Amino acid sequence: MNTAYLLIGGNLGNRSANLQKAVNNIEQSCGKIVQRSAIYETSAWGLTQQPAFYNQALILSTLLSPGPLMKELLAIEIQMGRTRAIKMGPRIIDLDILLIDQLVLDTELLQLPHPALTIRRFALLPLAEIAPNLMHPTQQKSIKDLLEICPDMLDVQKLSTVA
Repeated sequence: MNTAYLLIGGNLGNRSANLQKAVNNIEQSCGKIVQRSAIYETSAWGLTQQPAFYNQALILSTLLSPGPLMKELLAIEIQMGRTRAIKMGPRIIDLDILLIDQLVLDTELLQLPHPALTIRRFALLPLAEIAPNLMHPTQQKSIKDLLEICPDMLDVQKLSTVA
């Protein structure tokens, strides 16, 4: 059994409903979600002239190895209507694998840990809520410690209690 740490998000349509639909789809095709963070609202990162995002971190217990898990998540994105017209552009849903256990992986399909995790407050904050002491496999720092030194100053607001 693998433990995967995911970040789900989106900034189009009914953002809360889209996150819930993604959670349901992930549970149907990928494994059991054992914990999820509150939902956070964040201004867009990178391409800033777009609606704010809702993001949520998940801990997933799965039998899938990293490649098949990523393929399932990409299939869920497509099934939910995600298109990739503009890099970092608006999207109905975005499903990212942040970490899987302590794996370090670099393939055409997937990099683990997620290469931008340590510089994105909108990913670290919800992950720190549910896995503060989880060690980053290459930085050798906890998620909580990485959040404290994160250079990203983008405002991230907690919207809900843990779902």
